[in-house]
Amino acid sequence: MSRINTVTNATANQEQLALFDAIQQKLGMVPNFLKIFANSPAALRAFLGFHSIANEGSLDAATRERIALAIAQQNTCEYCVSAHTAIGRKTGLDNEEMAANRAGGSQDAKAAVAVQFARALIEHKGEVTTGEIQAMRQAGYSDSDIVEVITHVGLNFLTNLIGKASRVDIDFPKVALTI
Repeated sequence: MSRINTVTNATANQEQLALFDAIQQKLGMVPNFLKIFANSPAALRAFLGFHSIANEGSLDAATRERIALAIAQQNTCEYCVSAHTAIGRKTGLDNEEMAANRAGGSQDAKAAVAVQFARALIEHKGEVTTGEIQAMRQAGYSDSDIVEVITHVGLNFLTNLIGKASRVDIDFPKVALTI
């Protein structure tokens, strides 16, 4: 059971309901972690806005999910591993690729560099080496792409914090942290 209130349609105020309606229209559901965010409509609006804008960037959906899976596993967030496994499947990632992502790599050489860079950002609290930045460039990532990877790491770290701090109930097919 969640340690932070999970706002439901029955307990939501008008502002929360309006946010839930918008999420429902876009996703077809309102995931529980967003119901935790809804305790602060301002925090939920900020997350939704940042997430929406970040997804307009140059990184493809599969790469974003690879990063999300790697970060969720690294941060031991079972909710996020479960959620991004379901979302990853929708982007075309198969079980073997997602296992590789969770282990810090990828079957795709270019994506492997991004996943490794994402994990290094978390492991070293942003203090990545010049060599890690150069590896991104050598793999074909622009400075814009590098900034987007950093942005997605930050967004995923935020959702990992919400998932772990709240112990939110998993509303996706549950995936164990063991690979």
